[in-house]
Parts: sequence; structure tokens; C-alpha cells
Amino acid sequence: MDTTQRTDQQSSADRRRRELLEAADRVVLRDGPGASMNAIAAEAGITKPILYRHFGDKGGLYAALAKRHTDALLGALRAALDAPAERRERVESTLDTYLAAIEARPQVYRFLMHPAEGGNPGDPGFDVGKHSAPLLRRMGEELAEVIEERVDLGPGSQQLARVWGHGIVGMMHAAGDWWLGERPCSRAELVRSLADLLWGRLAAAGNRAGGPGF
Repeated sequence: MDTTQRTDQQSSADRRRRELLEAADRVVLRDGPGASMNAIAAEAGITKPILYRHFGDKGGLYAALAKRHTDALLGALRAALDAPAERRERVESTLDTYLAAIEARPQVYRFLMHPAEGGNPGDPGFDVGKHSAPLLRRMGEELAEVIEERVDLGPGSQQLARVWGHGIVGMMHAAGDWWLGERPCSRAELVRSLADLLWGRLAAAGNRAGGPGF
């Protein structure tokens, strides 16, 4: 098999994988954590064994969907952080971007962060810690990199940036999860309250010399 054939086959496989993920997305939007491999296969117009051939099992499909949505969310968060605005405004915009994302697609959020809710004997759910914790870990590391490259935190800045990154993501996740379930206040009120909580040390810290600024 020559290089052109291999490239064409890979391109076709990638395209088919995207189509299957889009079908899975439609089912998740409808069924949330209850999305089953049977329903996803039916939505895609294929049999379940073919779906397994592409993703291995439901865990493999979950991981692919998680990467797809996490990539999109991280891109949106970085855009909010890079916006031409004052630091406080960018902090609030970043918090609002996260909350707006989970508010807009609550079934997707529940599938990613509360997958065990949809478990049943024929198509068991996920171990929440095993599958959702890596998503939060990845977001924490990404935010830590942004903080370290932009904010002068003094001695031990790398470690402190990681503490802040994971702490902020944990705060957003816990507060957002509670808010999405109970809706005790408006999204704007929650954003302002969380920004107030973050603002003390962050407001006082200078920009890192030579960095893109924050």
C-alpha cells in the first residue's frame, strides 16, 4: 500500500469517526447520562459491533466525546482570557464562559461529569471519578500554564500557578454544578461572587515580564 492510499484511508477513517461522534452528540443532547451504545449506533445507522470497532467500548466513546467537548471549552476559555479588556473583566468573562457552556448544554455536562446517573444493568454507567476527574485535571493544568506565563507570582511561581489553576477549576466545577442543579441566583450574580472570591491576590499580582500579560 502506497503513501497516498494510506493517507486516503486515514482521512476516511477520521471522517467516519467524526460522523459517529456527531451522532453520539445528538443522542447525548437528548438522553444525557442515559445515552446508550444501542441508541448511538441506531442514530448513526450502524450496528453496535461497528461502533465498538471504532471506540472499543463505551469508555472509549466517552473519552473521545470528552476530548471533543473539553477541547472546545478550553478554546473558549483561552479566547476569554486573551480578550482585550481589563484583568477583572477577563476574569469574569472566563468564569461566565464556563458557566454559559454548561448552562447551554446541561445534558452534555451531565453525561461528562455525572455519567453514572445513566447506568443500567444492560448498559452500565461510568465510574464518575475514573472518567470525569481527568477532565478537571486537564483543565487545571491548562489554566496553570496560562497563569504561570502571564502573572508574576514571585518565588515558587510554577507550583503556585498549579495550585491556583487546579483550585480555580475546582471552584468553577463545584459552584457550577451546584448552581446548575438549584439555580439559586442568576449566572451574572454567581460570576461576580466567584470573581470577588478570586480577586484579592490576583488583583495585586503584576504581569510576568516578557509575557503576554493578564
